[in-house]
Amino acid sequence: MSLSAAEFDYIRRLVLEQSAIVLDGDKQYLAESRLLPLARRDGFDSLSSMVASLLARKVDGLHRHVVEAMTTNETSFFRDFHPFEALRKSILPQFMIQRASNRELNIWSAACSSGQEPYSIAMLLEEDFRGMAGWNVRLMASELSAEMLARAREGRYSQLEVNRGLPAKLLVKYFRQKGVDWQIAEELRNRVEFMAINLAGYWLPLPPMDIILMRNVLIYFGVETKKKILRKARQLLKRDGLLFLGGAETTFNLDDSFERVQFDRTICYRARKA
Repeated sequence: MSLSAAEFDYIRRLVLEQSAIVLDGDKQYLAESRLLPLARRDGFDSLSSMVASLLARKVDGLHRHVVEAMTTNETSFFRDFHPFEALRKSILPQFMIQRASNRELNIWSAACSSGQEPYSIAMLLEEDFRGMAGWNVRLMASELSAEMLARAREGRYSQLEVNRGLPAKLLVKYFRQKGVDWQIAEELRNRVEFMAINLAGYWLPLPPMDIILMRNVLIYFGVETKKKILRKARQLLKRDGLLFLGGAETTFNLDDSFERVQFDRTICYRARKA
């Protein structure tokens, strides 16, 4: 159930062509571990036979499933903690003052995986910003993988997933037990607008954004794709809007039109004023 060097090179090209994600040459073991369950599910007796089938047909659902299997979906509730503290203590209170006249706020969780990030923001708004109850707050979330989007919309998580970063009081308050799993309350599920977007491709029409969270996703793209994504994000942000990246990511040497803004231990980026 292993891939030959040529088969792995094909998988790398397919992932790059369909998602712009760069799969490093030393990740063959990852490809094999991710694709083996897919091959078994679809009735292939080996990874080689699955690759042969991919090569023999036009791009279809199987190709999409392979690409989705290779996208990284690591996430957790309130991941890295400090960005959410910055939102709670500094950023959202500041926006409440700056947006008091129109009482509107747009937040986009890009590459939301199985939904923990947007649901964390929904809980934060519910817990700490009841003063925005009459506001038009749009909380949008996007993901490339159809499977992950379906999971996110359902808002159903295992015990292990809710144990990762979710305070017990929020689990009790906002989740209902479903067998051995936990499902987030329907009211919070309805607050998030989920949509399919490939960050490296076409973006659905989105409103001007106050906050874009694009954390831990740029690291999977090549330099030119990173530049393209950052340019589009900058054009989408309002003049004082903020972009969140992952701790190992930066706009430096990619888009100098951004400036760094620091909130305690959290770094954000904002378009430089002309």
